[in-house]
Amino acid sequence: MDDLGAQERAVLEIITANPFAGQQDIANMLGLARSTVAAHVVQLVHKGYILGRGYVLPASKHIAVLGGAVFDRKYHARAPLISGTSNPVDGHRSFGGVARNVAENLARLDVTTAFVSIVGDDDTGRSIIRHLRDLGVDTSQIVVSGEAPTAEYAAILGPENELVLGIADMGIFDLFSPSHLDRVWPHLAAANWVFADCNLPAETLQTLITRKEGARFRLAIDAVSSPKAGRLPKNLDGVDILFLNLDEAHAVLGRSENEPRLSPERAADALRAGGVAEVVLTMGAAGMLVASAEGMTKIDAVPAQPVDVTGAGDAMIAGTLYRLLSGASLAEGARTGSLLATLTTESEASVHPLLSPRFLAAHMNRIPERVSP
Repeated sequence: MDDLGAQERAVLEIITANPFAGQQDIANMLGLARSTVAAHVVQLVHKGYILGRGYVLPASKHIAVLGGAVFDRKYHARAPLISGTSNPVDGHRSFGGVARNVAENLARLDVTTAFVSIVGDDDTGRSIIRHLRDLGVDTSQIVVSGEAPTAEYAAILGPENELVLGIADMGIFDLFSPSHLDRVWPHLAAANWVFADCNLPAETLQTLITRKEGARFRLAIDAVSSPKAGRLPKNLDGVDILFLNLDEAHAVLGRSENEPRLSPERAADALRAGGVAEVVLTMGAAGMLVASAEGMTKIDAVPAQPVDVTGAGDAMIAGTLYRLLSGASLAEGARTGSLLATLTTESEASVHPLLSPRFLAAHMNRIPERVSP
């Protein structure tokens, strides 16, 4: 509470003892004008110590997740695909979206999680909300819009599980404007960590990063893809952790295809020079590179017997944040994230259906002992 003045702290102590105390009652107890108390309450909401009307106090440790919720369809061809005619496939439907997957992973790990997104006023959107709510996720801040359908992604895979064609209807995310952040800000400000993905519009990401200054929460962002990584602003001051791969790093840095490729180490250095406090740069089977003010650490990948790699990156992020919430270093968190990514690839689901703190702990011995400097 170092960011609170003496009067703000006194107001908060009264509200904590009696959340039903009126502003005039508080003013009388402290010998202040009611208008002064009202101003302090506004600041306490802005700083995340209370959630606004009703003086609702935030949960002790929790993560707010902000970004895409998608309905995924996958079609696996039983034989080589023939264009211009009907092909027999095995269909699979599931809930997806980077932020939604991260939120579900966190909820299965018993992390108090709030999810902020936008869905259509349709059965698909209602199903996504209901599924997360059943897992214990706070879905009260999801925007339901009648202007566009819930986002969908469809993938057609060949007999060897290679992607032949992917199509996406993600237009609804363009409707998540900076004004929505005003409505949900108390829930973000009260979190220990806020995670956002780059499915959000550029101006919304810019507003989130700018408004983060002075807030208590730490901010993590995932680039999602090279095209969407370009939505991030050039000035990344305020971003505590950026998750991305090397292609996405080049997009964030604005490097053209004609420029020489950077090494992972040089890319991480350039991102930190642009304002990012810490970088987690994924390198597939080669593991990941963690870069911070203390230097760089190579995290080896956990050996896997993959079935489906969908959702692995989202699981890695959730596993990392899960450990950070309990006080682990970023390198320690990334090692757990690498394990959860591997466990997810060994399941057909985008989020491992057996995931729990006990399930994760039972597989910790799979993490390689060596951490390369």
